Amino acid sequence: MAHSSTMQALGSNAPDFRLPNHNSTFSADFFALEDFKASQALLVAFICNHCPYVVHLRQGLVDFARDYELKGLAVVAISANDVSTHPQDAPAKMADAALEFGFGFPYLFDETQGVAQAYQAACTPDFFLYDRDRALFYRGQFDDSRPNNGQEVTGSDLRRALDALLAGDPPPTEQSASIGCNIKWKAGQEPDYFSA
Repeated sequence: MAHSSTMQALGSNAPDFRLPNHNSTFSADFFALEDFKASQALLVAFICNHCPYVVHLRQGLVDFARDYELKGLAVVAISANDVSTHPQDAPAKMADAALEFGFGFPYLFDETQGVAQAYQAACTPDFFLYDRDRALFYRGQFDDSRPNNGQEVTGSDLRRALDALLAGDPPPTEQSASIGCNIKWKAGQEPDYFSA
């Protein structure tokens, strides 16, 4: 069953994090929120390896990150799934995926799921775009494309929001929730904030 993002209040501050990195393209073993402080904008993307919604737009996300890197965007991807039930999302598999698909951004593992809960992440993919002050500017879908709906993956919603942010314009008034697989919470840790 598909789940949708929580669409938390715009202007919310980005929660802090410090998580282990599983993309060997980057030499750092850990990344924290403060490591991106020089960037004009920060996209925090909750993804995983196996989710068909993520697989569907994965190349689009890689292209998006590359297109905006020189314009001041930093991207960090976080996987928070319970690997005891979904071993394909384990750190070693994350490392393989980061190399195979050319992730140009850190791929972090939230083993305790505390960071996902702090961000009120609900699904994969779930996108949170922050301005220079790390206030939430956009949250929601990459675009209207979904597996098997015949629409091209363009990242149009996220691109429109980031273009506005970089131009100093206000956030888009229309922001649509992301749709995807629910985060695979550990037993007893499923939060009550997300939309069913």
